[in-house]
Amino acid sequence: MKLWTALFLFFSVVSGVLSASSTPDKFTRYKSLSRSGPVDLDSTSYEDLTSAPRDYYAVVILTATDPRFGCLLCRDFESEWDLIARSWTKGTKPDDLKVVFGTLDFDNGKAVFQKLMLQTAPILLVFPPTIGPFAKVEGNPLRFDFTGPVSADQVYSWIGRHLPEGPKPQLVRPINYMRIVSAITILMAVVTVIAVLSPYLLPIIQNRNLWAAISLIAILLFTSGQMFNHIRKVPYVAGNGQGGISYFAGGFQNQFGLETQIVAAIYAVLSFATIALALKVPRMEDVKGQQLAVLIWATVLFATYSFLLSVFKTKNGGYPFYLPPF
Repeated sequence: MKLWTALFLFFSVVSGVLSASSTPDKFTRYKSLSRSGPVDLDSTSYEDLTSAPRDYYAVVILTATDPRFGCLLCRDFESEWDLIARSWTKGTKPDDLKVVFGTLDFDNGKAVFQKLMLQTAPILLVFPPTIGPFAKVEGNPLRFDFTGPVSADQVYSWIGRHLPEGPKPQLVRPINYMRIVSAITILMAVVTVIAVLSPYLLPIIQNRNLWAAISLIAILLFTSGQMFNHIRKVPYVAGNGQGGISYFAGGFQNQFGLETQIVAAIYAVLSFATIALALKVPRMEDVKGQQLAVLIWATVLFATYSFLLSVFKTKNGGYPFYLPPF
C-alpha cells in the first residue's frame, strides 16, 4: 500500500513539473519560429498557441490575403502587421513580459474561422496569459474589429493599452531609401529646370505690371465679397417671387454669387478708367486725341459709378445718394 502511495506521489510531482515547464517551452518554440516577424499559423498551431496554460500574451490576426477573397483591407494591412511584429521582437522590453505575434490566414485555418463563426476579416485577437504574474482570471481574448483602413500606429497603441504597464518597444518604421532617392532626384531636376529657364523666367517674375495686375485682381475679388460667398455658401441667384430672377439680395448682410461678380466687374471698370486717366492719357501726344480720351474715360467713370450707387440703392432703399442716368 505504501509502495502505491509513493508511486502516486512521484507521478503527481513529475506531471506537475512537466505541466509547469510545458508553457515556457511552448513560448520558446514559437519565439524561435517568429524570425523577427509574426508566426505563420494553421488550425493546429493556432489551437496549440492559444491553449491554456500559457504564461504569455498571444496576439493573433485572422486574415484572408489571397486575392480571390477580395479582402483589400487584409492585403493593405499585411505589411503594417509585419511592422508591428518586427518592432516588438527587435525592441527592448521587460524579460517577464512575453508576447507572441501570429498570423492565421483563411487558407490555413478554415476550421478556426468556422469555429469562431467569422464572416469578415481581418480580426485581431489578444489572448492574455492564464498563469504567471500577468495572468487574467477570465482569460477570454480581446477583439479588435477593422471597420476601415487603419495604420500600424493605431493597432500598436490598442495592443499596448491591453498589456501591463511599463516600458514597451517603440514602433519603428524602416527608412524608405527609395523615397529619399526620389525626393533628391526630383529636387535636382527642379533646380536644373530653374537654372536653365531662369534667363526667361526672371524677366517675367520681376515684371512690375504682372504683379500689379495680380494684386489688382486679388483686391477686386476680396473687396467684392468672394470670401463671404465661400463662408456662408450663398446661392448664385434667387427668384424675385414674380417669376423673374433677383441678381441683388436686399440688405447689406446678404448677397448672391452673381452679385459679387457684377460688383467685381464694376470695381474693375472703375479701376481701369482711373488708371487710364492717371497714366495713359497724360502720355498721349495728340492734343485732340487726349481730349477725346479724357471725355470717353470720364464718361465711363461717371456712368459706372452711377450704376454702383444704384446697386447700393437696391441693397438698401434708404440710401440717400444717387447719380444719373440710373
